[in-house]
Amino acid sequence: MGLKDKASKINFASLITQHAPPVETKQPKTAPGAMMAYANDARSELMRENEQLKEQAARASVLESQRNEALTDLKSWDGAKPTRLLDTSQIRRSRFANRHESNFAGAGFEQLKREIQEAQGNVQPIKVRPVGDGDGKGAIYEVVYGHRRLEACRQLGLPVLAVIDNLDDRTLFMEMERENRERADLSPWEQGVMYARALDCGLFSSNRQLANALGVDHSNLGKSLALARLPAEIVDAFATPMDIQLRWAPMLKKALETDADGIGRRARAIAKSRKPVGSKAVLDQLLSSDLRSDPIGSDGRGGQPIALGHEHAATVAYDTSGRATVKLKVALDADQRRVFEQMLNEFIATL
Repeated sequence: MGLKDKASKINFASLITQHAPPVETKQPKTAPGAMMAYANDARSELMRENEQLKEQAARASVLESQRNEALTDLKSWDGAKPTRLLDTSQIRRSRFANRHESNFAGAGFEQLKREIQEAQGNVQPIKVRPVGDGDGKGAIYEVVYGHRRLEACRQLGLPVLAVIDNLDDRTLFMEMERENRERADLSPWEQGVMYARALDCGLFSSNRQLANALGVDHSNLGKSLALARLPAEIVDAFATPMDIQLRWAPMLKKALETDADGIGRRARAIAKSRKPVGSKAVLDQLLSSDLRSDPIGSDGRGGQPIALGHEHAATVAYDTSGRATVKLKVALDADQRRVFEQMLNEFIATL
């Protein structure tokens, strides 16, 4: 092999790498140079720190934005209460409940049941408060409002969707009254029953305080209370208490003050007969004086008998247009005329 061939096989690059002297960093030889090098190093370090701070600031800005969004979302739920599905057997009616039993039957209630059944539950939650099991019946909740929805779910065998909130008696009463009043389906008698229970339980010291707390008319509240405090025999004379109108309260109250025995006797007679009589006709019979012996009978000749004692003193006949004619069969003395005129005037006042 010639020299040329041997030379071609030598790796000159490795020789250079192995034997090349290390590159030495030149150190500044003068004080100004050393200071300049130090300044350059310091400037590089500051630039690195500055970049790190910028990155941290950017991350902090993102976190602050996310925090603000979370707070805004939380504020939108401020005051919201969670709902739960409850077993209806765990819930009892409130002592302030003002729903008459007739509200849990009939066409309207059956329609409510159908709607709940089709939706497989009450879409609009009821409201309850925890009460423990102090009633001895295992109930641990008491209804604030939603008695009809609760009863519908109970009859359908469905759990009831409910909002649970801790309320005292007064707050419970006010929330129940407000919710029922806004639904506008309570009768004056039912509303009065609720007012009477609140007063009897000492939640409010007077009618006026109760009216002011609820924001209702003081006069109408008084009339509702008068209906609610009617004797049971008077209420039973009507087909249902929901038929008793608010404007009848003063007349019924006056009749009880002036003729309690008479109106009670007429009420019992109406309830005993149980003939289909409209609520207005029942009112007229209740307000009539003792001149009328049979409040819902007939003399068989198209007239309504009116009696003094056991003798028919007069009849009331109606023509085809509905006009009435009173025929007296006996002469009336001054006291009887006064009672008779009072009866007619009270009747006319209801028209």
